[in-house]
Amino acid sequence: MSSLADIKKETRKLLALGGPIVATQLLGIGLNLTDTIMAGNLSALDLAGVAIGNSLYLPLTIFCFSVMHAITPIVGEHLGARRFFEIGKSARQLFWLVMMLSVPTFFIVRNISFLMGVIGVTPEIIPLADGYLDAVSWGAPFIFLFAGFRNFGEGLGVSRPAMYITASSIFINILANYALMYGKFGFPALGAIGTGYATSIVHLYVAVVFFFFLKGFKPFKRFHIFSRTKGPEWKYIKEILNVGIPNGISSSLEVFLFASVSLLMGRLSTEAAASHQIAINVAATMFMIPVGLSMAISQRVGFSIGQGSMELARFRGFHGIAIGTLCMMLTAIFLFSFPELIASIYTSDAEVIGLTISLIFMAAIFQISDGLQVTAFAALRGLKDTRMPMLYNFISYWLIGFPVGYYLGIVSPMGPKGLWVGLIAGLTAAAVFHNLRFHRLTKIK
Repeated sequence: MSSLADIKKETRKLLALGGPIVATQLLGIGLNLTDTIMAGNLSALDLAGVAIGNSLYLPLTIFCFSVMHAITPIVGEHLGARRFFEIGKSARQLFWLVMMLSVPTFFIVRNISFLMGVIGVTPEIIPLADGYLDAVSWGAPFIFLFAGFRNFGEGLGVSRPAMYITASSIFINILANYALMYGKFGFPALGAIGTGYATSIVHLYVAVVFFFFLKGFKPFKRFHIFSRTKGPEWKYIKEILNVGIPNGISSSLEVFLFASVSLLMGRLSTEAAASHQIAINVAATMFMIPVGLSMAISQRVGFSIGQGSMELARFRGFHGIAIGTLCMMLTAIFLFSFPELIASIYTSDAEVIGLTISLIFMAAIFQISDGLQVTAFAALRGLKDTRMPMLYNFISYWLIGFPVGYYLGIVSPMGPKGLWVGLIAGLTAAAVFHNLRFHRLTKIK
């Protein structure tokens, strides 16, 4: 499974599935990009409010998204084994899973702002971040519904509809931001808080449109997703949760590391928080390329397991890891080449631009490690192996990354760049652990 013809064939299949997913991820981050740019053009304070609010909101939502990522390899394996009846049963449980995740998330997001006082976020930022969290909480159930069935479609190799829906949502987001942030069309000027309401409107939009797509898409009719809907079937929910919960915890450990760094930036200064938000937004945009490919890798590996071939799973997994790493080498070159231009797009504040440039250089350094860890992690998810990767992420991010970053960024005088050294250390450790794990599990004896 390593001839040039095999590699070319797999590359075409991976990109055919992964290309639209990458585009969807980039378009999704484009929503955050427009929020960041529009908030940055209001003031550094509004930008910091969005940054700190997101740093508390994202770990929860990423956990829920990652739980639902489990449906992709599960459905992919059923498809490889041609168990079509099982596909429909797994899909129907997503509705119940969305309810289970949405209700606690809604209340947690609306009552989590006390952490800002505990951590010591600059007091002037707290009211804006708190208002942002209240506003964005209304959209949680809708974005979970969209994410769950988007993953279902990707597990079946259908990835373009989510791309088109997400593309159209950017225009909704810009219009809603313009009205609610700046006080246009008769609405009050809510600043950073308006960004949260605009995000909830977008989440409602994508969920409704994707729901009607699912009902009308003929190839999915054979799965009887809606015609046989009934109460929860715990056998299938348990299968999703057994894979999804460790996967969600693993992803949250990484995201919470980044969120903690954002909160610690708030302790340093408003300028540090704003600069970090810009740099992390840029890094997150680049990261969407391997994230999109990783979802396709999970499907391809899971499909191989359904076909009964570990050799094929190994080939498809390492092939995807190589493609993802190559992409991140290119993004690293881009970030090293144009840091000042990138920073100036977000803000005209000279002090913020200067600090942002130094952080973009740090982001360029961890591109390859980030690509290696997320694609290898996805290959393991395709094997439905998520418990050991969860332990590896804890070690990488919280026993290595956070202590290094805290010491260099807070204890020592290195400041913001020291916090980013911790990110680099954690991502590199995770990359090593996950790749070695996939190698061991798929090695043909």
